[in-house]
Amino acid sequence: MLQIVGRREGGRLRHVVIIATVSKQLAGHTNTSTFTRHSRYAGGYWFRTVMGLGFRMLFTDCDALIFDSDGVLVNSEVINIAVEQEYLAELGLTYDYATYVSRFVGLANADFHAQLAADFNERVGGEFPQDFGSQLDDRIWPRIEAELKPLEGVEKLVAAFGGRVAVGSSASIDKLVRKLELTKLDRLFAPHIYSADHVQRGKPAPDLFLYAARQIDVQPERCVVIEDSVNGVLAARAANMTAIGFVGGDHADSGLAERLKASGAATVVSSHAEILGML
Repeated sequence: MLQIVGRREGGRLRHVVIIATVSKQLAGHTNTSTFTRHSRYAGGYWFRTVMGLGFRMLFTDCDALIFDSDGVLVNSEVINIAVEQEYLAELGLTYDYATYVSRFVGLANADFHAQLAADFNERVGGEFPQDFGSQLDDRIWPRIEAELKPLEGVEKLVAAFGGRVAVGSSASIDKLVRKLELTKLDRLFAPHIYSADHVQRGKPAPDLFLYAARQIDVQPERCVVIEDSVNGVLAARAANMTAIGFVGGDHADSGLAERLKASGAATVVSSHAEILGML
């Protein structure tokens, strides 16, 4: 938390005390840590210094980074969402973009399809197509194979972090691995690539992140999760992990950062370079 206390002289803000507090909930510390700096002007060097100190506290007790994949490692969500919404509109289901991203991004396929089926029954009527998943794959995967690209800065971040890393994605394991292979990111994370197929409950339940933490032998409270979805942030917080919201994918709308914060993200970044700067 940032607290700014100032005093005005002659209508101008002259003396500022900026207090940055990183709590146990935010960074997993046993005691709240507070850094205070004084500046003779607002928004200058000391402000940047305190912000840097506060964000670096996120990693003081961090032994592992767990990455979501779609929209965090690979720029696939923009493809997924476009194709999904187009197909759903053909079936009579339409959603505004922010609602769609908040509700469905990050869900395991089974949960995604179940929620769509319920909406279809309520709003359209009749039986939701049983072959929806296969039809959707037939539309999405040619574009994935042709267009998929990695998000910039992943390799530099992993190398600079130097600790344990894993992937925790709601995608099926075969599709998850294929996307990482296409973008040559698999070598950074193998064998610690985990999907909703490994657990009974997908995000927003904590199971997948807890499973990943066990596999890399790191306590949950010492893991930082990088997530682009509300469901993913909720899963990380339920697992007692620190969550960093990521809005660097092309699918991120203008309100995503605030929704991630409201879901419990300790901070929100728009690139992996920003996270690198916190280490």
